[in-house]
Formats: sequence, structure tokens, C-alpha cells
Amino acid sequence: MHIHILGICGTFMGGLAALAREAGHRVTGCDAGVYPPMSDQLRALGIDLIEGYGAEQLALEPDMFVVGNVVSRARLPDGSPKFPLMEAILDAGAPYTSGPQWLAEQVLAGRHVLAVAGTHGKTTTTSMLAWILECAGLAPGFLVGGVPMNFGISARLGALAAGQARPLFVIEADEYDTAFFDKRSKFVHYRPRTAVLNNLEFDHADIFDDLGQIERQFHHLVRTVPPSGRVVVNGLEESLARVLHAGCWSGVASFGAAVSDFCARGEPHDFEVLQRGQAVARVQWALTGVHNQLNALAAIAAAEHVGVAPAQAAQALARFENVRRRMELRGTARGISVYDDFAHHPTALRTTLDGLRRRVGGEARILAVFEPRSNTMKLGTMKSQLPWALEQADLAFCHTAGLDWDAAEALAPMGARARTAADIPTLVAQVSTAAQPGDHILCMSNGSFGGVHAKLLEELSKK
Repeated sequence: MHIHILGICGTFMGGLAALAREAGHRVTGCDAGVYPPMSDQLRALGIDLIEGYGAEQLALEPDMFVVGNVVSRARLPDGSPKFPLMEAILDAGAPYTSGPQWLAEQVLAGRHVLAVAGTHGKTTTTSMLAWILECAGLAPGFLVGGVPMNFGISARLGALAAGQARPLFVIEADEYDTAFFDKRSKFVHYRPRTAVLNNLEFDHADIFDDLGQIERQFHHLVRTVPPSGRVVVNGLEESLARVLHAGCWSGVASFGAAVSDFCARGEPHDFEVLQRGQAVARVQWALTGVHNQLNALAAIAAAEHVGVAPAQAAQALARFENVRRRMELRGTARGISVYDDFAHHPTALRTTLDGLRRRVGGEARILAVFEPRSNTMKLGTMKSQLPWALEQADLAFCHTAGLDWDAAEALAPMGARARTAADIPTLVAQVSTAAQPGDHILCMSNGSFGGVHAKLLEELSKK
């Protein structure tokens, strides 16, 4: 079929486009403000991209319009629709569906789905799990909200491996809503046989009023796991304990706590894996941070459900190269290292900074450069947590464009360690002036961040 994807450059919809192309469908799509790595990946696949959401795209007459959750019925200040193409689709009675529903019907049906859910670590844990299964010869399909460096692509269909009843498919399972016409969480569509509940705290303040509402969505996911399935759950999270207490009808494997089925003994970069108290594997790898240690335990517990022994999983993790934009070193200039990371929630900022601090030691300076870009952060819901989140940084620089709350006031407890800038040139000037040889500059955003990484490296090179 010919599908035309609205919002094709989002990480999820871009991965869906890659799967559809691999399956032999004709794929076109549109978006606004596209940026790498997804735009590069789509062009490499030969997928035609159209800038904007003009109604004239109706003339493409695809068999199905696949609508991303970036699309809405919103109006611009002058009263015109923000997404004219969607209005035209509705007026014409043209066929449309959501991305998650199309994926469930066209790709996931008949497969053993391993879904990785959680407030943090979904992309990294999904990538770990896919790599473990790949190294075990299980040829998994996957869809990741990023580009795992071991694979170089964000999605593929996979194949049926010998000894497996069904092809395996690993998917990043997002709790954000499906589409403007389907307000259920995306992951409800996936019907996993193995469901990872990595962690759970309040996020997405634009669509959820409180943590209880998100817990309810997670329980909807648990309800879809069959009796022969497995729920892999973080034993350190009270919120997830409440989710399971509401009802669970399948097997459960816990990780993280000392009394869990799987726990770690040792430092995050070199630790033993204990299964019910017995050492069964050892992970030695390049990743840092307790959050990645927990991600590894989750992936090991999920892989065991499809027959991969923990020791075999640990061997695969030793060769795991992480995901683009996860503590990715973008370059060095004058002995100053510049990193890119996707962190945007206060907890993610804190754990990412903690991981870098463990790597570089207590003497090296860390300069945290971040923008509160997610819908939750733009609303200011978690602004009071920022000083806590940035505790490990020697200096913090906040890009304040688009905020209707006072970032300087929120960061005031940090005193002279925190600075704000309303635009990228000012931010680059502030950071490059403050930076010294031996520093580590960590840029954190869930967007393109105005190309700040390259601009910093260029400016630092001039000095």
C-alpha cells in the first residue's frame, strides 16, 4: 500500500516509516522543522519528505494517512488551522489511522512483542534488549526512539529465528497519548508478551494531571499481557508496586532491589548479576551511572523470558555501544569535551550528570547546558527540582527561549553556579567564556538545541 505519514520525522513515526518501507510499502511523509538523525535516516531510505502540512498533499491519494500525535485540531491566532492537511483529510472522508494502531495491525500481529515502558531509559533499555537478542542469534525486529549505534538504524522487521514459535519484536513503549483522536497511551496497542516496567514517576504534565493517571495507563498495559507472558518490574519503585497491586495475570520478574529476582553487586561499569541471590553473570562495559545498571538488569530479565541466559546477555552488553544522543561525545576543542544527551526530565538530568561525574572523577569540571523543552518542563511543573537535578554540575547554563516562567528564579538556589540565556548565541558565548581546558560540557535537550554542540566546538576552537 501507499501510506503518507503526518509527523514523519518524530523518532517513533520515522521508525514506523522505515518498517513500512522494508515491508515493501510505498512511504511518503510530511513534517515541520525536521532535524537529524531521523531526517538523515529517512532520506537514506529513499523516503520522500514534504515540508509542512499543506492541504494540497491530499492529492497524493495514499491508501492510508498515518497520523502522528504531533498533529492536532489546533488553530493559529488568525483562526486558520495549524494542520490544514488533517482538516482536508477529515473533510474528504479519506482513510486515516494512528501510528501505533497501524503498527499493531500491520507489523506486530503474530509476533512475540517485548515492550519496554518507563519514564526514563526506554530508548537505552530497548536498544540493550534488541542487541542481546541479536547476539543470541534471535534476529529480532525492533523500533527504538533513537538510533542504537550497534545497529545504525532505529527500526527493522527482523525474522523468525530457529526454535522460536513467533518472530521477536522489541519496541520502545511510550505512555504518551496515541493521537488527537485516540487518547490512550501508545503502548496499549502493542499487546506485549514481555512487558518491561522500567520506572515510573510524574511526567507529561500537558496530558496527565497526576501520577495516579499515569499509573492507570501502566495498568492498562499490564492487563494486555497474556498468562504465559512476563512483566519485568523495577522492584525499587513504589509507583510500580501500586500498578501491580491493582492486578496482574502473568508471570513477574523483579529487578533492582536486594530482594528482587535480579539485582546487581558492584559498580555500574563492572558488576555481578545476581539471580535470586546467586551470581549468574558479570557485566563489564563502557556505560556509567546507576540508571544504566538498572537498565541492564531489566534487559537481562526480559531476554531470559525468551530463552537467553543472563551470562550470554552480559557478554552481549560488553559490546553494547549505546544510542546516539546518549552521552555521545560530539568532539573536543582545546582539551574541552562536548557531549550530547537526550535528558530533559529533572531525574534524567540528575542521573546523566551523575553518570558523567562517575566517569570523569571529582576533580574535573562539568558544565551542564540544558533547555527545558519538553511539554512538562515548558509548563514549569518541575522547575523547583532543577537545582537538585543539577547538583553534580560545577556550572549550569539554561536556554530560556519559549518559557513563560522565570528560570533564573528557579535556579536561584544554585547562586553564581547557574546562568540563563534567552538565545543560542548568548548561550554559546557564556559557555565558551567559562570553559577551561579539561572541562566536560554536557548539552541536554530532547530537541536539536539549535545546533549548540557544533557552535560550541567552533567557538572553543577559536580561543
